[in-house]
Amino acid sequence: MKQALRAVFHKDLRAGDVPQLLDRFCSKAQRSGLKPFVTLAKTIRTHRQGTLAAVRPGVNNAQHEALNRRVRLIIKRAYGFHTASAAFALVMLTVGPITHVLPHERTSVRSD
Repeated sequence: MKQALRAVFHKDLRAGDVPQLLDRFCSKAQRSGLKPFVTLAKTIRTHRQGTLAAVRPGVNNAQHEALNRRVRLIIKRAYGFHTASAAFALVMLTVGPITHVLPHERTSVRSD
């Protein structure tokens, strides 16, 4: 069932398919009788509009948070360097070229 929930956030889905998949997952989770899944289904139903609003633009915050965490760790290791450019060079060497594409800058447009 967790795979069915992951499918809701797949990047190739059309925005119109997401509400149907969420409803289908909630009904399966409710019928399963497993307490964690029943609780999750209730939470999803309570925050349904917020979940749909997060899925529509296709923004995934996890990638940015992971990058921020790695950069902060590198900066802590770089404490004591003589210049900030040395710390920045260490970040670029470790993380590589950082390319973030914002949703409004994407070339492919999701269709509803």
